[in-house]
Amino acid sequence: MTNSIHIEQRGAIEILTLNRPDKLNTMNEDMIFALQDYFRGLQKRLDVRVVLFRAEGRAFCAGLDISGWKNDGSRGQVQHVWNTQRSIATVMQLMRQCPQPIIALAQGAACGGGFSLLLASDVRYGAPSLKMNAAYIKIGLGGCDMGSSYFLPRMVGASIASELILTGRFIHAERAEKYGLISEMVDEGKLLSTGLSLAEEMLDTAPMGLRLSKDALNRNIDAQSFEAALAIEDRQQVMLSMTEDSREAAKAFFAKRKPDYKDR
Repeated sequence: MTNSIHIEQRGAIEILTLNRPDKLNTMNEDMIFALQDYFRGLQKRLDVRVVLFRAEGRAFCAGLDISGWKNDGSRGQVQHVWNTQRSIATVMQLMRQCPQPIIALAQGAACGGGFSLLLASDVRYGAPSLKMNAAYIKIGLGGCDMGSSYFLPRMVGASIASELILTGRFIHAERAEKYGLISEMVDEGKLLSTGLSLAEEMLDTAPMGLRLSKDALNRNIDAQSFEAALAIEDRQQVMLSMTEDSREAAKAFFAKRKPDYKDR
């Protein structure tokens, strides 16, 4: 695909790796458009059910590689920066839209846009070395960028979100685990095996049930009311109860065996 990211498939699990370790996996044009292509392509890929998102080297992603976005002169400065901004933000949108759960495995620095890549993932595990910040305010910009003002208050509450966004200070793995920003702090050498173990548990579910569960979680975090959230859940449950996989799950439960799902 491109040297800036690497894809490895293990059955229904794909491992997506940021692959610019010499640049602390900072975001250049090549990486961002490769990530766009990858996450956009997942929309129609039923062979991939779970994605593990990791990075080579000592950092997950240290933010934007400013030198990696060249203005060829065809755009004005405002238009060039706008194109860069929207290109990166599109990756986070595509991550939320793809039907596969994304399990992030992070070590070292996750700054600015790198922090937002973690926030846009569904589950996060962090090594003890992990440190994250909304770095934008440190360089004269607003602290709200790449979805940080959307994700953080929903994950850690308004007070901690405001603390991090209004200062750009780092939150380290231990504190991030305490406040639920990561599911668990894991030794760096065990990140991949931990992610694979969770992914395998997800594979034990019905394929359509897993996809629609991510969809409902995304929609109901912004539901207008409790009743609106229930309406989405009710429709999904009725629809899923009519699938062949649902009938197979019931048979397997009573036979005390593992279901053989066909995604039908």
